[in-house]
Amino acid sequence: MSEDSATRPAPDPVAVEPTGTVAVPTDDTPPTAERTTTTPRRAPATRHSRVSGMWVGLILSAVVLLFLLIFILQNLEPVRIQFLGLDGTLPTGVALLLGAIAGILLVAIPGSARIVQLRRAARRGARRAQ
Repeated sequence: MSEDSATRPAPDPVAVEPTGTVAVPTDDTPPTAERTTTTPRRAPATRHSRVSGMWVGLILSAVVLLFLLIFILQNLEPVRIQFLGLDGTLPTGVALLLGAIAGILLVAIPGSARIVQLRRAARRGARRAQ
């Protein structure tokens, strides 16, 4: 015996399809299998490469250098510097830039030494695990 649309039972108001989608009826139309809600697919995440990171770093470095150049050019008044018996005159911007570089080195040298120390410890741990 064949089944036609008049004798077929009406679908449940909320029916779970085998694909995992859920039919959600609205108030103004009867429920159908065509109106199903699914979780929206997200666009594939863009992958960041080392090259793109390098370009971002390069652009940021160029902007910082531009600001440093502007800073130095706006602070050209000479200032007298005395350090460990040495005496000289430098533009204010250059003197401050040299001070900033010295501060960066005070942080970078011990930090780099610690990174080398941790890499050696990691290599030793990897050798022992083999």
